[in-house]
Amino acid sequence: MQSMTDGEKLEIVRRAFAKQILASVGIEDHRIENAFAQTPREAFLGPGPWPMRRFGVGYVDTPSADPVYLYTDDLVGISPERHINNGEPSLHAHLLWCAHPAAGEHIVHVGAGVGYYTAIMAHLAGPSGHVTGIELELDLAARAKANLASYPNVEVIEGDGTIVPFEPADIIYVNAGATRPANIWLDRLKDGGRLVLPLTTDDGYTSRSGRSRPRGAVFVITREGEAFAARWVSGVAIYPCVGMRDEKSEEALATAFANGGWDRVTRLYRTDDIPYDRCWLKGSGWALAYE
Repeated sequence: MQSMTDGEKLEIVRRAFAKQILASVGIEDHRIENAFAQTPREAFLGPGPWPMRRFGVGYVDTPSADPVYLYTDDLVGISPERHINNGEPSLHAHLLWCAHPAAGEHIVHVGAGVGYYTAIMAHLAGPSGHVTGIELELDLAARAKANLASYPNVEVIEGDGTIVPFEPADIIYVNAGATRPANIWLDRLKDGGRLVLPLTTDDGYTSRSGRSRPRGAVFVITREGEAFAARWVSGVAIYPCVGMRDEKSEEALATAFANGGWDRVTRLYRTDDIPYDRCWLKGSGWALAYE
């Protein structure tokens, strides 16, 4: 009997990894499973050993450069000194499932990092689709361009994802914590398009009253003509979106989290006319509301 090669063994590890991370968030989706199973994480993270983020401990290097260590549901440090990580696979699997990516669609990935999740999106968009990755950090954008050079349906842009122009999108997947949505994300969303929007505060998990509460939440915003449906899909702790944070919006967001009710949000409005009693969060010129 011919023994398996290291590559064949790693394919089995990747398949098990993909099944396990989807199962951990209660998802059964063969397209997303295949995208994770067919995307080599080690090809995007540079040579090992790799710094793994262990909560309460910090970064701990893998025992060796064996890529099998990357196929766990953990954060991997891309730039530990800047607290920039390759994010938690199960969270991204869940958020991608919530976005319902279809073959042939245009996906815009804001905060592409080194391109690992951009590559997974490229699998989901397929040869007839297109993925635009946008990354603010110059060194990470350069790495993403190199890592994704063999993906014909991917374009990587170095720049601020809150202002860089892009073609109208079916999905805009924001991979950083904002305090409000950027106008371009809503303006460039196609009818029926989905915006995956993490909103995060500055002050962690504990409110001023000492009660535990989330630091962030992910909403999926769906365009319906000139209107926008909204629904909460997940809590989140994520690297801040540098171009889309301001003190006034952060204060409003922190107050909204302290009051609860994020899971009842149904609409996003781009107006100041919505009464406060209908709003979970009322910002300047926009609101997340209950009806």
